[in-house]
Amino acid sequence: MSAPAAASPGRVLLDREALSSAVTRVAAQIEADHPGGVVLVGVLKGALLFCADLVRAIRTVEVQVDFLAISRYAADSGRVRILLDVGLDLAGRDVVLVEDLVDTGLTASFLIGHIGALGARRVELCTLLDRPDRRILPVRPRYVGAVVPDVYLLGAGLHHRDRFRNLPAVLEVDRESLDREPDSWRSWFTLPGPRRREAPEGPGGTLGAESEATA
Repeated sequence: MSAPAAASPGRVLLDREALSSAVTRVAAQIEADHPGGVVLVGVLKGALLFCADLVRAIRTVEVQVDFLAISRYAADSGRVRILLDVGLDLAGRDVVLVEDLVDTGLTASFLIGHIGALGARRVELCTLLDRPDRRILPVRPRYVGAVVPDVYLLGAGLHHRDRFRNLPAVLEVDRESLDREPDSWRSWFTLPGPRRREAPEGPGGTLGAESEATA
């Protein structure tokens, strides 16, 4: 029996070049907004790769980094739980919360409030991907790598059953096909280089827009 058609590489929304450009652009915005230095707080596990890239790209201001780990959002409780809290003293500091994906805004809103309660002077939200079509709370990230549609995404920190975070691109995939043939997607690790881009640029598309996760 032949493999499902969806088991070929999915639609590339952000290739290596686009991801690199996003990091460079967002890092420059953070530097401009925080000349006195900044603390990046990454939300594990999804934001780990994006946060690490941002730390290395911020070169003109002092930067410190810490991490939070959270439980999945539980609809019946109305909130997530903090599994790992920050270790740095955030009192009086400028903090940028770094997410891989912001969609409903429920988790981001909770974490912004949590960091504010730790005494941060200023808290801004940064996300690699913003999916406003799913927004429930009026959360507006200040720093956004790309605006994406309401589709299932993998790569650059985003996962499926804790796999594929290390894919070198952000891909739109079919979740059911991925469940049926999870190992057939290994071919994604040999995706073509920077010239591969199948989604249109511009607002609501990929990183053509100069405008503006999860564990």
